[in-house]
Amino acid sequence: MDIFDKMNIDDTPLGKYYKFAHGYFMFPKLEGEIGPRMKFQGKEVLNWSLNDYLGLANHPEVRKVDAEAAAEYGMAYPMGARMMSGQTKYHEQLERELAEFVGREDAYLLNFGYQGMVSIIQALVDRNDVIVYDVEAHACIIDGVHLHLGKRFVYQHNNMESLEKQLQNATKITEKTGGGIVVITEGVYGMTAETGDLRGIAELKKKYNFRFFIDDAHGFGTMGKTGAGTDEHYGVQDQVDLYFGTFAKSMAGIGGFIASTKQVVNFLRYNMRSQIYAKSLPMPMVKGALKRLDMLRSDPSHREKLWTIVNTLQSKLKENGFNLGLTNSCVTPVYLEGGVEEGTNLIVDLRQNYGIFCSIVTWPVIPKGQLLIRIIPTASHSLEDVEYTLKAFTEIKDKLDKGIYKEMGIANMRTD
Repeated sequence: MDIFDKMNIDDTPLGKYYKFAHGYFMFPKLEGEIGPRMKFQGKEVLNWSLNDYLGLANHPEVRKVDAEAAAEYGMAYPMGARMMSGQTKYHEQLERELAEFVGREDAYLLNFGYQGMVSIIQALVDRNDVIVYDVEAHACIIDGVHLHLGKRFVYQHNNMESLEKQLQNATKITEKTGGGIVVITEGVYGMTAETGDLRGIAELKKKYNFRFFIDDAHGFGTMGKTGAGTDEHYGVQDQVDLYFGTFAKSMAGIGGFIASTKQVVNFLRYNMRSQIYAKSLPMPMVKGALKRLDMLRSDPSHREKLWTIVNTLQSKLKENGFNLGLTNSCVTPVYLEGGVEEGTNLIVDLRQNYGIFCSIVTWPVIPKGQLLIRIIPTASHSLEDVEYTLKAFTEIKDKLDKGIYKEMGIANMRTD
């Protein structure tokens, strides 16, 4: 068989929706300056679908540093991989400052968060080691785990009894192989919005010998007294052995980092294939990240404003009878009852008639009969935005409950 013969988009989980979803529900184009107000299909919308938690993407000081760095260095410098010709003092400075901020000995920059996580796992374990990970772990963790040549066990989401059972299984194996165990969880689960049970996992370290690794993409910059992360929030920084963060959320940029002991970071620095064989992070991104990190550390007003919006939005939604699941983070999932057909019509109504842009999740990502509207509050939003959104959501829920969206037939928004 020709391998191309198998590439039928209609046979894939997401691709089967391509004919009516492309350009509207999937791959939509938001235009204009990043912020709460952007344009979608030529109309201004209130945007609740950007991970710019602290509102730094369009901050004038950030834009100034980005522009100056691009003018001075261009986007090509430094040329080559860091191990060969792409090392600079600014890359090293950013690593030192990141490590200090998250309370670790050392840190290593990553060109991309997703790619970085996959490569960290690949470098961290060999066939004698065992990985134990949460069933709802992000796709980057799953992909990294799939590269592992040894045993792996999955535990029920945030279920410490399930984790302990898998740790017992893992321990039996490593007693034979002589390998080690790593437990991987997320600091904040970006879809369902609850935090990982970091205290519960840390407590199990008293009984089992394993290393504790968290992916804190959504927690870095938002969680904790200083914004240093979800492990700071729960007071377990000294128990988390590897801390992973990205620049794609609170830092409004590209890239990421892994932080740990000097021994571990130096090992990863010389063994992570995705970084050894990849071009160095361009200087404008590095200088821009230094500025963003400085603002994150020195000006808590951005985080305070974020949490004012988060707390107001979430409390008002709950007061009005909306189900937000188990969220205890900034991410705000709104659960409704309905199928794919109703969900598509609901989103069209929100975007076309209320001017609100947010993302919706349906089966097969969540159980049949459920809809999840994912709202990402930011420091750039206003209390007026919250009030308007609450009014709109109350009206669409009423339409949903009355069966209006079900009667309409599935929306077809293809524009080509």
